[in-house]
Amino acid sequence: MATAERWLLPDGIEEILPPRAARLEQLRRDLLDLYRNWGYEQVFPPLVEYLESLLTGAGNDLALQTFKLTDQLTGRLMGIRADMTPQVARIDAHTLKREGVTRLCYAGHILHAKPEILTASRCLIQIGAEIYGHGAVASDIEVIRLMLETLTASGCDSIHLDLGHVALYRTLAGAAGLSEAQEWQLFEIYQRKAVPELEQFLAAQVRDAGLRAMLRELVSLAGDRSVIGKARQKLGAAPKAVQQALTDLEQIADQLSLSHPGVNLYFDLGELRGYHYHTGPVFSAYVPGMGQAIANGGRYDHIGEVFGRARPATGFSTDLAEL
Repeated sequence: MATAERWLLPDGIEEILPPRAARLEQLRRDLLDLYRNWGYEQVFPPLVEYLESLLTGAGNDLALQTFKLTDQLTGRLMGIRADMTPQVARIDAHTLKREGVTRLCYAGHILHAKPEILTASRCLIQIGAEIYGHGAVASDIEVIRLMLETLTASGCDSIHLDLGHVALYRTLAGAAGLSEAQEWQLFEIYQRKAVPELEQFLAAQVRDAGLRAMLRELVSLAGDRSVIGKARQKLGAAPKAVQQALTDLEQIADQLSLSHPGVNLYFDLGELRGYHYHTGPVFSAYVPGMGQAIANGGRYDHIGEVFGRARPATGFSTDLAEL
């Protein structure tokens, strides 16, 4: 390597220099203080773990983002964490083993094998908070409020919050009797909003005309709060779990309108981000000037089951450097 190239960093890896480093460290301290004041305890998950522990229950997307390496002591495969949320779920389920509600927060580096978008960093400083042991919508409301407080404390203005609920799709796909492969194929169609392809798939794979109609409607149910009313009409014949999901979204909207009236709410009932492990409400925050969500979160009940103890769970995370 030529002398002039020895100081080059890999693509997507950057240094943080003064004075930005000082601002970032102060923000980290301020946010962790905020979380502590809300009753969240800080944990420090390890940077690397054995691959089977790191990726258990996390889905294929995370596996593709994880750098793998061989442990020289044991010969076993290890991974550098690409998301701290599954690690914190393991800590709650297997290490702490507490009864009742546990609130945990964290901040640390994560590494992605490839950037989310071409210009994004691959080395992020993830900060977030999780609630374990409480399955009611009140927990989802709490973590969304804390996420919004995080953005406000970071100086974000004109916040737009996208809300969805994975149980809508899960319930309808289950009622249609789709196989795991068919359910995944339909999920990918929803992700692309490919309406003609959706029509072909439903005609070929879903016999029940009512379920075909509801699955067809789901992809177009997006907009302001009036979407929930439309969904109650269009999905009126759906199983009870669908009606409960719509009620959850109404409660979230009601509470956020009271606590954060300046936040713009948008509902996308066909939103399936994080579908591989999310089970309930999902949410993403956007701010002007950024094409990607600046913070994400959602409910992911049962992920702790793979670590020996199923626990209701919900939380959010963001990249401190982006904030």
